[in-house]
Amino acid sequence: MATKPPTGDPVQDAPQVQEAQHAAAGLPAVAHSLLMARQQMGLGRTARTLLKVNQKNGFDCPGCAWPEGDKRHTAEFCENGAKAVAEEATLRRVTPEFFAAHPVSDLAGRSGYWLGQQGRITQPMYLPEGGDTYRAIGWDDAFAIIAEELRALGSPDEALFYTSGRTSNEAAFLLQLFAREYGTNNLPDCSNMCHESSGSALVETIGVGKGSVSLEDLHQADLIIVAGQNPGTNHPRMLSALEKAKHAGAKIISVNPLPEAGLERFKNPQTPQGMIKGTALTDLFLQIRLGGDQALFRLLNKLVLETEGAVDTAFVDEHTHGYEEFARTAREADWGETLTATGLDRADIEKALGLVLASERTIVCWAMGLTQHKHSVPTIREVVNFLLLRGNIGRPGAGVCPVRGHSNVQGDRTMGIYERPAPAFLDALDREFGITSPRHHGYDVVRAIRALRDGDAKVFFAMGGNFVAATPDTDVTEAAMRRARLTVHVSTKLNRSHAVTGSRALILPTLGRTDKDVQAGGKQFVTVEDSMSMVHASRGNLTPASPHLLSEPAIVARMARAVLGPGSKTPWEEFEKDYGTIRDRISRVVPGFEDFNARVARPGGFTLPHGPRDARRFPTATGKANFTAAPVEYPELPEGRLLLQTLRSHDQYNTTIYGLDDRYRGIKDGRRVVLVNPDDARALGLADGAYTDLVGEWKDGTERRAPGFRVVHYPTARGCAAAYYPETNVLVPLDSTADTSNTPASKSVVVRFEPAG
Repeated sequence: MATKPPTGDPVQDAPQVQEAQHAAAGLPAVAHSLLMARQQMGLGRTARTLLKVNQKNGFDCPGCAWPEGDKRHTAEFCENGAKAVAEEATLRRVTPEFFAAHPVSDLAGRSGYWLGQQGRITQPMYLPEGGDTYRAIGWDDAFAIIAEELRALGSPDEALFYTSGRTSNEAAFLLQLFAREYGTNNLPDCSNMCHESSGSALVETIGVGKGSVSLEDLHQADLIIVAGQNPGTNHPRMLSALEKAKHAGAKIISVNPLPEAGLERFKNPQTPQGMIKGTALTDLFLQIRLGGDQALFRLLNKLVLETEGAVDTAFVDEHTHGYEEFARTAREADWGETLTATGLDRADIEKALGLVLASERTIVCWAMGLTQHKHSVPTIREVVNFLLLRGNIGRPGAGVCPVRGHSNVQGDRTMGIYERPAPAFLDALDREFGITSPRHHGYDVVRAIRALRDGDAKVFFAMGGNFVAATPDTDVTEAAMRRARLTVHVSTKLNRSHAVTGSRALILPTLGRTDKDVQAGGKQFVTVEDSMSMVHASRGNLTPASPHLLSEPAIVARMARAVLGPGSKTPWEEFEKDYGTIRDRISRVVPGFEDFNARVARPGGFTLPHGPRDARRFPTATGKANFTAAPVEYPELPEGRLLLQTLRSHDQYNTTIYGLDDRYRGIKDGRRVVLVNPDDARALGLADGAYTDLVGEWKDGTERRAPGFRVVHYPTARGCAAAYYPETNVLVPLDSTADTSNTPASKSVVVRFEPAG
């Protein structure tokens, strides 16, 4: 039997601390997955649902974007995938009666964990101006309110259309089409907060803002460098690929400020040997200081240049541009500065060099640990330099691998969810639909918050996600959101953003990945793109949580009809009835999607073209892969301060909190903890178990405080600390962002510690 949701918030101010674990998955992961699934879905529904996750005839996991191989296991999901599915397929329901019992003032005081545990929202809900309680509203009336507000704006650019990575290709394509027909490129998305730095660096250097490797490439690599990433919690199925690579002889270097259980040893629950003993994954752990990655790769590049015969001169001569300037800059790398920036020992860097030189096929994987610093873009460009030097792009077993965090965040960008669209994309869109898209750039996430704060944006529409919990500078962001005339959230479940509203607010409940989608044209499916550019179908198998739900494409289509009126020549009603008609249009607008419907009907889908990977063809301004040269940067740390990174617990996916434990790090029954190196803690007078306020310091002089965190002595890199988001987002200044990409610098926050009040 499924269990009822909690009636009260659990106490979170006394977390327990145990010894950290040194292996991931195994029997505990299986047991925890089934426990949480049973609590949300009951036994029968658990079996029917989990056996369809990531199957060719099933639905794509609403969690991470890690790809599946052609051959699937019966249980093709990880622990956190099971949690994500269980929370969406839950039997718990949030009805109009729930909202009547819980006004917005009550919801605003609840934790994100409590809100998420209440279940699926069953009807459209409306918060009138001056009201404190959401009430049920009909769909037509909800769309009329949106149309009223959008038509009253002085400019289409006063509207914001945000997209979460869970949104399907079909819904994302319709949303960007509507926004541009309406007249704006204000299409911020969650990628602005995560891999925007990767896209910015990769477009400049190799011409494509996506990874260049396949799952098979990982299996064939000689060396895999995992930098700034924790796959054991954030992308657990990646561990299977790393295990297969290890069994084939690959070496793995982990570059991270924290030791992570998943990169130490993987206990594969698919095999008896894996369950009992597991596989040691990391051959060399480089415990780097936060923000030191550019300096590390710069020095490795210098050492490669100084090693006779190490550079792939044939590749460099034929396929690259800018080598001489890069080489001149790289040769200036200094050992002393590198050791200061990285906190590493010389011997460890020399060991890394030995593994690099012994490898003919090298892949570098990375995630937020590289993308959320001021100097993230030059850091990732330096990673590309590192790979180009030895010809490690465009051949099997080698390449760049930015690991995306949400299941279709990459696909949404491919579909045109971008505030700075390419002219060629807009030209194709305009030709296909007979519209005139705006050419000026729109707002990304940070600029959207500024626009709300400054009164330059008045309507906020979110396709999924939990915007106020995902974004930086919590107090600033929430105050900005409350200045809006109307906030609209397309959601499956409750979250913090529903309690931080504009003058008026709407919650529009939608189908999830697990739900059957039947429209006037029959049963429908949607498509997604994974982290390695595979596009495939997703078909839910459960009866929807309520007869009052609409699908995401239906919501966009009906909103567009209400706002644009009969003057729009776009066949919105046809798109709602049959998603195949959306895919037909995508096939004529988006390169690589030709004959979309036929190709995606094949089991497993198809792979999008990628010039650098497929033919060493680099669609850059120079027509070649570009070496780059930039000054080495790393965060400077004032005396008596530490550099804080925000991160996830193991019972968490993005802003969704599944539970209050972080099993691998030994944290139980609480989230307000700060992990501090014992030597740093002693120097700062921070006893293990003491409670402290974290106070952010930045050049604007504003005090940003996160109160009441338990100090945990933990083997972090010296000078570095770590704590969970969204609780610590309040410490990240809105204007502290990465150069070029404008991604919030959430991995390099200078903090001081003050006794808890």
